[in-house]
Amino acid sequence: MPSNSMNVINFNRKQLPQRDKFVNRLGGYNSDKKTEYNLPKASAKQLKAIAKRLREEQKSRMIKIILLTGVIFIGLLCLVIYS
Repeated sequence: MPSNSMNVINFNRKQLPQRDKFVNRLGGYNSDKKTEYNLPKASAKQLKAIAKRLREEQKSRMIKIILLTGVIFIGLLCLVIYS
């Protein structure tokens, strides 16, 4: 058993120089190719509206998380008390 695992480790070590590094990473590997983004133009008013909407969404998400955590905590506390 130990010799088989050593064979696997040695085989993998020999394969390392033959692979393309970071080829399976998100974002790609080819450093020569530059990603072009086709972003729409936005005015300052639109950006402020987007920022305000994001803040409101974050606030509502945080309230939901706090409420859910409180309900779970109270449920566990009741479970401990009544058991």
